[in-house]
Amino acid sequence: MNHPTNDPLEYHSMGNRPGKISVTPTKPLETQQDLSMAYTPGVAQPVLEIAKNPEDVYKYTDKGNLVAVISNGTAILGLGNRGPLASKPVMEGKGVLFKKFADIDVFDIEITPTDPKEVIDVVAAIAPTFGGINLEDFKSPECFEIERTLIDRLDIPVFHDDQHGTAIILSAALLNALDINGKKLDEIKVVFSGAGAAGVACANQLLNLGLPKENLWITDIAGLVYDGRKEDMFPEKLHFARGTSPATLGDVMQDADVFIGVSAADIVNEAMLKSMAANPIIFAMANPNPEVKYDLAKAVRPDAMVATGRSDFPNQINNVLGFPFIFRGALDVRASRINEAMKVAASQALAALAREPIPASVLKAYKLEALEFGRDYIVPKPLDPRACLWVAPAVAKAAIESGVARIELDLDTYVDQLRERLNIKEE
Repeated sequence: MNHPTNDPLEYHSMGNRPGKISVTPTKPLETQQDLSMAYTPGVAQPVLEIAKNPEDVYKYTDKGNLVAVISNGTAILGLGNRGPLASKPVMEGKGVLFKKFADIDVFDIEITPTDPKEVIDVVAAIAPTFGGINLEDFKSPECFEIERTLIDRLDIPVFHDDQHGTAIILSAALLNALDINGKKLDEIKVVFSGAGAAGVACANQLLNLGLPKENLWITDIAGLVYDGRKEDMFPEKLHFARGTSPATLGDVMQDADVFIGVSAADIVNEAMLKSMAANPIIFAMANPNPEVKYDLAKAVRPDAMVATGRSDFPNQINNVLGFPFIFRGALDVRASRINEAMKVAASQALAALAREPIPASVLKAYKLEALEFGRDYIVPKPLDPRACLWVAPAVAKAAIESGVARIELDLDTYVDQLRERLNIKEE
């Protein structure tokens, strides 16, 4: 399929089928016999079997390979609250990525409620259709209650990608950056700019990996999150309070080993960069413009390792390295949830993959002559076809070992099955 345009509006509207996704039958529908099998009377038998044994829904329908990508459009990318209709191009985009990278089918669902309780009721009501729920672009702090309640209420994986996708990829990159500069996770000072969905989830993921809570400082538009602060606070943010008095981002960046930005463009200046510890790690992930420009960070701190959310600089922190493969592993063991062990396993798998030799197909995709593990390559490239082969089995294994899987897999055979399913050739 050829798409010669660089115009996003033309791309999304071109051809006689606007949008990016469609539904394709998986069984033959060529004859009267096919029709009678696909619909009445052929559907009666699986209906009765599922009525007798609800688990047979995974045997006779697409439920086990079907994910709902759901949004109310209250926090679309960096564009804010634009409503459910405006969120549809993004949700279709997530559907395309699920299918392309992990062969997972998606229905994108845009809903009107903004009250958390109404959102929860709507999602719970349609959940029987799906094997998993991917929440997307729900604003903070409502997103925390929505995800937490749905996880407890449903028996299928519920995953808010704006939180955990960013956290998982960032954590993989940080593990490798620390390995390169010789610093230890339990000895570093980490400063966050941004205390919304992604910031809170990234902080929690670092705690799960072993960062001491007392080494973590979180700021937002009002400054340091501290005990006793009244402005713009909610429980998930208060959990990370440090000290009892106000401070600015510049104040807390003094001697920081790591800066993690999930906030707004151009809020880190040269003085802040110069105040950081030797060999700093700077993850400026605001999109499309980071908290500090990549070139400025490298010019002021040549000893820094820098990552952004952009594809035109090294070390892109991109959620596509996570959610398709996390759901793939969770669906394939029929997990009841995506727990902390599965998230940590995903981070560790991505970190390990970045240390492997780069296949020729990846170099070709990015028009590179060479690439190897190091300061400008601390996390795999989003188009690396091996990501599913590393992350999905790690997630499946963690699900089995942590007791949330309902079926078990032979993991060696599973890797071969994934390779065949996704037509991934060995190089």
